[in-house]
Amino acid sequence: MSTPAGKLLGVGSALVDELAHVSEAFLATVPGRKGGTELVDYSAMSALLGRLPAVPVRAPGGSAANTVVGFARLGGAAAMLAKTGDDEAGRYYRQALAAAGVSVAPFKCHPAEPTGRCLSLITPDSQRTMRTFLGAAATLAPAEITPADFAGCAYVHVEGYQLFNPELMRRILTMARQAGCRVSLDLAAPEVVRACRDLLAELMDQHVDVVFANEDEASEFAGGRGEEAGLAALAELCDIAVVKLGVRGAWIRQGGRTVPVKAHVVPAVDTTGAGDLWGAGFLYGLLHGADLARAGDCGARLSSAVVRVTGAVIPDAEWARLRAECHL
Repeated sequence: MSTPAGKLLGVGSALVDELAHVSEAFLATVPGRKGGTELVDYSAMSALLGRLPAVPVRAPGGSAANTVVGFARLGGAAAMLAKTGDDEAGRYYRQALAAAGVSVAPFKCHPAEPTGRCLSLITPDSQRTMRTFLGAAATLAPAEITPADFAGCAYVHVEGYQLFNPELMRRILTMARQAGCRVSLDLAAPEVVRACRDLLAELMDQHVDVVFANEDEASEFAGGRGEEAGLAALAELCDIAVVKLGVRGAWIRQGGRTVPVKAHVVPAVDTTGAGDLWGAGFLYGLLHGADLARAGDCGARLSSAVVRVTGAVIPDAEWARLRAECHL
């Protein structure tokens, strides 16, 4: 039996995912590191989309949005604070989240800037390399964040990309605390950690209760000393530190104790959203009274489900099984 839980509010970039399977040879023509995430402008995004070998699959995306959608599909109360353009893509995005059970009441809208997009280039090894045009998402301003956005929320889940706008990030975290919310943060990408390490350490120490990292992000936070050093460094600053290790599972550390979590290994088609959905299952368990091991296993189950499909949207037919497996 689950315990009563408040609403989870996601805060991040509203991005329409464009999902494309490409060859290693095609990816070699794209500047940047394989598996990495880089920001591009509108013209660069348009040029990349124009070179694709086939029309990409469209889906609602963005790290925090993927997490709150997974949380809602498990049966949790969820909302999303993000910004779209006043365009067809923005309307599609809001409708898709609402259909998944996520409240879009906190959404903001830009009258002229287009809705953001994220191109996920998926190679035959299931690795994804992402190029992101933020569009309207980048125009979210501190003054737009209000106490009403946090009403009824118990947890606020923030994606690390917000660190690129320190004033906005401070506003989000301050308002979350004033509303009595606990805060979780996903580090998002090694590039984010590298560029924002000092600010990240300060904000985690002051505001963050739960931090999520993958092995590369954790190692980067520890100055390249490896994932175990990263786990230790993150745990010094937050109540709960999670390092996701892909098919090797995950480590969860709290109060000097490390809990290992096994992965549910399945043949992977695409790893897009795997970490985000792991976070969704973990937060669902945590907010409903599960211990760390049980919450982590719920995360592993959602992660294994999403890698079987292209994109971060788990098919409707899978959710009944996942809700039963994660029932608390």
